[in-house]
Amino acid sequence: MTPNQITAIRESWANVVPLGTKAGALFYTRLFEIDPSLRDLFQATDFDAQNRKLIDVLALAISHLDDPEALIPALTELGERHDGYGVTPAHYDLVGQALLDTLQSALADTWSDDLRDAWAALYGFVSTHMIAGGSARRAA
Repeated sequence: MTPNQITAIRESWANVVPLGTKAGALFYTRLFEIDPSLRDLFQATDFDAQNRKLIDVLALAISHLDDPEALIPALTELGERHDGYGVTPAHYDLVGQALLDTLQSALADTWSDDLRDAWAALYGFVSTHMIAGGSARRAA
């Protein structure tokens, strides 16, 4: 990620944070619009807690923008857990679409192609390492 992308993510995130867990709720609403079958993965889920977890993971990723390599162990472990919940590599594309759609909605006044590219780069890093964690779990 470029320094400009890092700055753009941080500045836009500052506008998402005030939404709190509402941002998580918007994300899951969008995810289930994209693929209603994904609801099956969340049958026993406390969505208040799930919304907070989503925001916390995004905040963690953003806190490591200057040193993303330090985030890899946490992402790998998170991917292992998600694999155990039944998340497949194909699901990550849907999650990425829902994330970008949610951010676009939340940041409507400041959303741009460059901002979308920045967030897509961050999500690409996160999802790549989570998928690797899931693959490692399946190979073990």
